[in-house]
Amino acid sequence: MPEVIFCPGKTTEQVVEIFDSLAQKGNNVLATRSSEEIFKALKNTGKYQNLMFDNLCKAILLKQQDLPLSKSSIPIVTAGTSDLPVATEAKITAEAMHQKTELICDVGVAGLHRLFDKVEQLQSANVVIVVAGMEGALASVIGGLVDCPVIAVPTSVGYGANLGGISALLTMLNSCASGVSVVNIDNGFSAAVSASLINKRAEDAND
Repeated sequence: MPEVIFCPGKTTEQVVEIFDSLAQKGNNVLATRSSEEIFKALKNTGKYQNLMFDNLCKAILLKQQDLPLSKSSIPIVTAGTSDLPVATEAKITAEAMHQKTELICDVGVAGLHRLFDKVEQLQSANVVIVVAGMEGALASVIGGLVDCPVIAVPTSVGYGANLGGISALLTMLNSCASGVSVVNIDNGFSAAVSASLINKRAEDAND
């Protein structure tokens, strides 16, 4: 997996120094929850080719390894468009770990009919990431449709009683669908790491 820097709580100078130290090893380097200021500081060093900044999830990725992606795709499913920043963090992290991904957006319980034509795709996956705020019910719905692990990511999207994602977290933890595992609120990164390890192990077993 790539070397990873969690940027909050660090100064721009500290991130640049750590980034440089990791980049010298020749691996991919990922910086999460970053800022455009940090990205510009890294660009201004002139040291890095293939440096990318995603404005939606505030991630910086330096690609130094051009390895093939996985054969199997990891579906990353969002309940709503507002969940996209967290889903995008999961997507970038998984792809940095050389996993193929596919975003399936806005198929939450308020518009569940949009999920119907994606069921076959989900059922063919080795693992599914589900990103949902509000009450977080989508993870249970998908958990009941597939026979592979579901990594559920509660998000802080929601009104007052959502309690900054705690309601979605508790719903997911209390899911009656077997095979649903839950990561922390807004933690697309950890969901992607877990899903990538599962997908890689499944593909290795089938080779």
